[in-house]
Amino acid sequence: MTASQHHVADSNIAVGDRHLAERLARAVEGEVLFDRFTRGRYSTDASIYQIEPIGVLVPRSKTDVVAALAIAAEEGVPVLPRGAGTSQAGQTVGRALVIDTSKYLTTIGDIDEDQKTVRVEPGVVLDQLNAQLRSKGLFFPVDVATAAQATLGGMAGNNSAGARSIRYGIMADNVRGIDALLIDGTESHFGATPPALADLANASPRYRELVGRVRAVYARERHELDERVPRVLRNVAGYNLHRVSLEGHNMAELLVGSEGTLAFFTGLELALQPLPPHRALGVCHFPTLHQAMDSVQHIVTLDPTAVELVDRTLLDLAGKNATFRDALTRFVRGSPAALLLVEFSADTRDEVLRDLRRLNDAMADLGFPNAVVDADDPAFQAEIWAVRKAGLNIVMSMKGTRKPVSFVEDCAVPLEHLAEYTDRLGEIFGRHRTTGTFYAHASVGCLHVRPALDLKDASDVETMRAIASEVHEVVRHFGGSHSGEHGDGLVRSEFLEPALGTALVRAFEEVKGCFDPAGLFNPGKIVNSTKMDDRTLFRYGPDYGPAHPRPALDWSDWGDFTGAVEMCNNNGACRKLSGGVMCPSYRVTRDEQHVTRGRANSLRLALTGQLGADALASDELYRTMDLCVGCKACRRECPAGVDMARMKTEVLHHHYRHRRRSLRDRLTAYLPRYAPWAARLRFLANARDTVPLLRSLSERLLGYTAKRPLPEWRRDWFRETTASHHTVVDKGAARDVVLFVDTFNTYFEPENARAAKRVLERAGYNVIVPAATSGSRPLCCGRTFLNAGLVDHARAEAERLMEALVPLAIRGIPVVGLEPSCLLTLRDEFLVNTPGSEADVLAERAFLLEEFLARGADAGHLNLVLSPVSPATALLHGHCHQKAFGLMGAVERVLGFVPELTVQTIESGCCGMAGSFGYEAEHYELSMQMAELDLLPAVRKAPVHSWVIADGVSCRHQIADGTGRQAVHVARLLEAALP
Repeated sequence: MTASQHHVADSNIAVGDRHLAERLARAVEGEVLFDRFTRGRYSTDASIYQIEPIGVLVPRSKTDVVAALAIAAEEGVPVLPRGAGTSQAGQTVGRALVIDTSKYLTTIGDIDEDQKTVRVEPGVVLDQLNAQLRSKGLFFPVDVATAAQATLGGMAGNNSAGARSIRYGIMADNVRGIDALLIDGTESHFGATPPALADLANASPRYRELVGRVRAVYARERHELDERVPRVLRNVAGYNLHRVSLEGHNMAELLVGSEGTLAFFTGLELALQPLPPHRALGVCHFPTLHQAMDSVQHIVTLDPTAVELVDRTLLDLAGKNATFRDALTRFVRGSPAALLLVEFSADTRDEVLRDLRRLNDAMADLGFPNAVVDADDPAFQAEIWAVRKAGLNIVMSMKGTRKPVSFVEDCAVPLEHLAEYTDRLGEIFGRHRTTGTFYAHASVGCLHVRPALDLKDASDVETMRAIASEVHEVVRHFGGSHSGEHGDGLVRSEFLEPALGTALVRAFEEVKGCFDPAGLFNPGKIVNSTKMDDRTLFRYGPDYGPAHPRPALDWSDWGDFTGAVEMCNNNGACRKLSGGVMCPSYRVTRDEQHVTRGRANSLRLALTGQLGADALASDELYRTMDLCVGCKACRRECPAGVDMARMKTEVLHHHYRHRRRSLRDRLTAYLPRYAPWAARLRFLANARDTVPLLRSLSERLLGYTAKRPLPEWRRDWFRETTASHHTVVDKGAARDVVLFVDTFNTYFEPENARAAKRVLERAGYNVIVPAATSGSRPLCCGRTFLNAGLVDHARAEAERLMEALVPLAIRGIPVVGLEPSCLLTLRDEFLVNTPGSEADVLAERAFLLEEFLARGADAGHLNLVLSPVSPATALLHGHCHQKAFGLMGAVERVLGFVPELTVQTIESGCCGMAGSFGYEAEHYELSMQMAELDLLPAVRKAPVHSWVIADGVSCRHQIADGTGRQAVHVARLLEAALP
C-alpha cells in the first residue's frame, strides 16, 4: 500500500473529498494526502488564519500538476498553489486542494551568465538558488528575510520585496517571464509582449485573448490607475494593472503578486545581478523612534543599498534569545530607542569605507555625532543582519496572551511623512490601550508594525478592526499604500476598495474572470474577499477551547503546555535547508509532517480537540513526532524558542499511559539501571555482534538494525569514585571540581573519563568523582528515560543525582561533564522535571569540560600546559546539544590551547544517530541520510592523518559506522597534548 493510498483510506475524509482523492491517486505520481492530520498541518500559514483544506497534493512533476488541474476543473474544486506556507496575510490557506510545490518542483535550470538570467521551478528556495549563483559572481537580489525557506514561486505570487529593494526593486521588477497553467489546461509563457497583438503569432489563441482583454481593461481604467495607485516605492495592492501598457508590456508582471488567483506557476525566468564585491554596514543609534524615522529621508541621499529599522522592543526580545544575545553586545551601544542599519555596496573596500565616513558625517550633521557602529567585516555584518532578518519571528516570541498581530504591518508612506506617520501610529495604539513594534524597510517607507492583541478575546478582535480602519485612513492621508510587501490575502483584500476605489476593484474582478472564469484558483483573495475579522477563519476562533491535560513536565513559563505549543507562529524558520542544524528530519524528508512547524501544528490541533478525541495520545500524533531526533536545534534556532524535543517527551508520556512499550524501547530506556550487570556479563551482552546470525535475529525480534554494531560493553569500565562528603583540606593548594561520569562514558568509553580526570588534575584541580548516596548504581541524568517519555523514572534518576551533587554545588564546586546530552540535561530538563531551588543551583554549576576550561582561562586561573600533538590537524563535529546551548565557541577555544593545532569545524547538522534512533531498524536509512547531508562527506574528505573530534558518543559511533574512521572526545586530544 502506497503512502497516498494510505492517506486516501483515512476514515475522516468526507465522501466527496474521498472521491477526489481516489481520482488524484490514480492520476498522479506525487503524494495525495487527505488524512486529517495533514489537512490540519496545511490549514495554517504564518498569518492569523486557519482554514482546513480539502486535501493536499505534493506533485512530483509538472505532469502531476496538469493532471490535478484537469481533475479539479471537472470536479469544480478550488486549487491553492503553495510553497513554504509562510504568508503573513493568509494567501496560502483556504478550502481548496492545496498543491505544495516545495518538495519536488525544485529544479534550477541553466544560468545564462551573459544575459544574467536563470530559470527555476516554483519550489526552489531563495537561499539555495543564491548558493548556486555565488560561484558565478551573481545573485537574485530580492532578499526577503525568510530567504532560508521562501520559495521563488511563493515570492512571485506575493510580489515580495526585501531589505535592498531601494536598489534592486521588488519581484515584479526582477521576473522576466513565467510559465503557467490556466485552470482549463492551457499552458503559456507569460513574458514580454509587443504593442501589436498580431505579432504574437506563435502564442496560443487563449494567450492572445488574455493579452487583448487585459489591455482593454487597462485602456478603460488608465486614468483611474494614474489617479488612485499610490506613488510610493512599495505598493503591491491588487493586481499590477498599472504595469500594463498599450505600447507593449510584460505579462509576467501582471501575474506577479496575483497570489495564485490567476494561474499556476510552473517555471520562472529571473533577472540576476552581479554580487557586490564589498559591502559595509553602519549601525546608527537614535534616542527616539521619531528622530530615526525623520533621519531616513536624509540618509537615503547617500545612495545606500538598504536602510532597515530595528526598534527597542525587538532589541529587548532578541536579547532574550540565545542565538542573538552575544551579537547584540557587539553592535548595540547603550539603550537606543531605535537603530537604522545602513548598508553600502561597491567594487572596492575603499569605496564602502568612504561611504561609512559619509554616513558618520551625515549623522553628525543631523545632531547624532559618534552614533554609528561601523561594520566592514563580512562575518560581523552577517551577525547584525541575522538579528534584523529574524525580526518578525523574534517579535512573535513575546510570551503572554497578547501577541504582536500582523494586519497593518505592510503600510508604506512617502519618506517625508515617515516620522509623522509613526507618531500617528503610536497615538492610535495608545488610544486603543496597546503597544506596537516597529521594524524593517525604512528606506522605502514600509514599516512592519504589529500591535499586541489577544485574538482569543472578542473585544481585542474589535480593536483590531478599529485600528486597521484608523491606520489605513492615515496612510491614505499621506498618499501611501496599505499593502507594501506581504500582499493582500485574507487580511487586506477587503480594504482594496476604500484604498483604490470601486472602479479599480471591479477591474480586478474582470481580470480574475478573464484568467479564471470559474473562480477556482485560490478564491477569496484580492477579489470577492471575506472580512478580515471573520473569527470563523481565525486560528483561535469563537469555538477555540484548549484541553488542559495534566502535564508531566513544568510548562509554567508559558502558562501551560498549550501556551508553549502556541509559541509556534508558523514562520517556517525550521524549513531551512542549510545553515544551522534545524530541522534534520525535514532536511531529509522535505515533508511538512517532519518539520518543527508541522509537529507543533499537529500538537496544537490535538490539544484543542480539532483532531478528534484523545488525539494527544493517538497513533497519528506518535507518527508525527517519530522522526524528531531530539537535537534541540529548535530550542535555539527557532526565533520563538519552540523546544520540540521537550514536547516530544511530553507526547510520549501521554501516548504510553495506556500502552505497553516494546521490549526494544524498554531495553534502551532502562540501560542505566541494568548497565552494572550487563558490564559484568559483557560476553553475553556483546554476543549479539560476535556470534553469527544474532544480529539479524536481534533485528527481527527486537528491532535493532543488523546493519551496524551496538556499542561494546567494556571490561575496563570506569570504577573510580570519591566519597561525596569530600572536604577541601588545603584551599590554597587544591581547587575542587566534580567530574560527572555518565553511563556511556562509564561502560562503553571509559578512556574519555580517565582522560578528562587526568587533564583536570594536571590543570591543578582536585577531582571528585561522586558515587550515589543511595543505591549501588552509578549516577545517571535520566536522559534515556526522557527520550522514552518515562518522565517519572527520569525524575527518580534526577533526584538521585541531585542528592549526590547538590551539596557540592551549594558549596560552589563546579560539576563537569563529558557527554553533552547528559550534562546539559542538568541545565535543561532538570529545571522542568524537578523544578526548585536545588535544580537551579545545580544548573548554575554544571559545565561541559571545554566550557569549564575556557571559563578558567577567561578568569586567568587555568594552569594547563600543553604540547603539540601529531597529527597537527583536527576536524571538529559539534554535538547538537552543544550547538543548541551555544557552546561550540568554547570547544574551539580549548582546542586552540594545543600549540600548532589547526582545527576545522564542520558546518554540519545532526549526525543522525541521535541516541538510539540510528540503531532502530526502521530509522537506520534516515539516520544515514542525515549523516550524508554534511558530516560523513566532510570526514571522508579530511586527510587520513588528522584527528576527528566529536564529544557525543552517538556522533562518534555514526562517524565510525559511516566512514570507518575513529573519532575521539576532546578530552582524549587534550590528554595526548599533556607534556
